[in-house]
Amino acid sequence: MNVFTLYLLLVKATLTSFTGGTSLPSIRQDLVVDRHAITDAQLSTAVAISRIGPGPNGSYVICIGHYIAGPAGAVAGYLAMITPAFLAILFLKLLEGRTGHPRARGAILGLTAAAAGLMLANGWPIARLAITSPFQLFLFAAALAAFLYRRIESIWVVLVAGLLSVVQMLYLQLHA
Repeated sequence: MNVFTLYLLLVKATLTSFTGGTSLPSIRQDLVVDRHAITDAQLSTAVAISRIGPGPNGSYVICIGHYIAGPAGAVAGYLAMITPAFLAILFLKLLEGRTGHPRARGAILGLTAAAAGLMLANGWPIARLAITSPFQLFLFAAALAAFLYRRIESIWVVLVAGLLSVVQMLYLQLHA
């Protein structure tokens, strides 16, 4: 896949998302299902890497670009990630003072609900790869509960889950 096509696919996904994670269904459909450019495991790894570090939720598009086209792909991913912000600046003047209107607010809420549904529908195939034991199912449920509770920063959830996974692997190796 050439870098320009990669950029167009990634920017299509980022332009239609409200937060970084809502571009995931589009990216999965285009790059995993349709074009087989990456695997679900690589997509899952890219999301995990981006969640560990600081920065926007959508920074996983940089990792995806790197998986597909190396450093040039990472640049395409970065440009796709920042393009919506630059375009938003142009539209701010057009929408100024109109977002409080009940119809506009209703449209925004409806689009957000649809994006959440797409994320849930496409998140399961990715989660299915990681949930291969009762312990990993427990980690999944505990992380979901922590995120829904919203008083725990995501970095702590990821770090604790990673630490518990390492401890479990060491335990299994010692008792094998």
